[in-house]
Amino acid sequence: MSFDIPKGFLFSTIEAAIKKPGRKDIALMYSCADASMSGMFTTNKVKAAPVKLDMIKIKKGTGRAIIVNSGNANACTGKQGMKDAVEMTEIIANLMGLKRDQVYVCSTGVIGTPMPMERILPKIPELVKGIGKSTIQDAASAIMTTDTFPKIVSRKVSIGKKNIIISAICKGAGMICPNMATMLCFIMTDANIEKQALDASLISAVGKSFNRITIDGDMSTNDTVLIMANGQAGNPLIKNDSDDFRIFSSALTEVAYELSRLIVKDAEGASKLVEVEIVHAKSDKDAEKAAFSIANSLLVKTAIYGNDANWGRLMAALGYSGAAIKEEKTDIYLNKLQIAEHGLATGKDKEANDILKDDEIQILIDLNIGNGSAKVLTCDITEGYVRINAEYRT
Repeated sequence: MSFDIPKGFLFSTIEAAIKKPGRKDIALMYSCADASMSGMFTTNKVKAAPVKLDMIKIKKGTGRAIIVNSGNANACTGKQGMKDAVEMTEIIANLMGLKRDQVYVCSTGVIGTPMPMERILPKIPELVKGIGKSTIQDAASAIMTTDTFPKIVSRKVSIGKKNIIISAICKGAGMICPNMATMLCFIMTDANIEKQALDASLISAVGKSFNRITIDGDMSTNDTVLIMANGQAGNPLIKNDSDDFRIFSSALTEVAYELSRLIVKDAEGASKLVEVEIVHAKSDKDAEKAAFSIANSLLVKTAIYGNDANWGRLMAALGYSGAAIKEEKTDIYLNKLQIAEHGLATGKDKEANDILKDDEIQILIDLNIGNGSAKVLTCDITEGYVRINAEYRT
């Protein structure tokens, strides 16, 4: 499959055998021109060294390159971990003639294990030399950990009679919980956009996508979303709250939401993608509480895996969600089949059990008490999830 690539972006990948040999595990993404940058990071109080470093760099709001490794998270590695993260960026900067604050670093993989710098450092010159010889697909593959397929999304929109391209890659399949989900995401665009508008569009997109997915309720130490906008499309400057901003922001949200779907679809050991939608809640905040309560319920997730439309588990999760609900007003649907009306069974268990055999399922709950709404993406829990995570370091 081919993807549209924004003007002025190049890629390189190499194998450093960080966790084990046999695959490319370092990627370099490079903008040929100075790029405006925005980022969002994990809210976990335990943050990996690359996250701490990038949070400092992003304050300047510009950049040219991102180096990413998989196989080692460089988290809980102390002062040496920060030294290693800094060294990776400095070597890239020196070899490419860039300023040190123009190079960002991200890592993903096992927590608490020192970076194998003796294998990484000798490979960086080769990585730089190979810039432009790899594809975006290569980069998406190199950043994977337990992912089973590379995740890439691209959109093209017209602004000021110029075509703007937004392309993004991400990784993530486990330790997925909001604020943010356990993932790395790198977004590239050739749009000419002011920094304030770029910040606003990223915050909005993440809020409607990566912060609305949950697989296992665990939050990582390395979650990062970075966006680079190098202006090479030549469109008129996109300013905050303009019509062009709304076009760009909408496209960015579409990219982020589609990547979110791919993450949940590829969830560790999962067999089903589940969308939980709450409508007519007291408020949007209440709707979000209710949706996440259902999406994180292990009883709900195991029932979905077992093709058991046990809607009582949905009602129980609603009841302890903290959202305002009235049992006697609550309606529940599975893929448009109503299985509960005003808090009572509709007698359609057999049809509902058959629906749960599908790969994609929508749970729609109408609380009938207000105008709030929210959507959350999740999945079922299977024996595969236990196996993958039980053996993660072996």
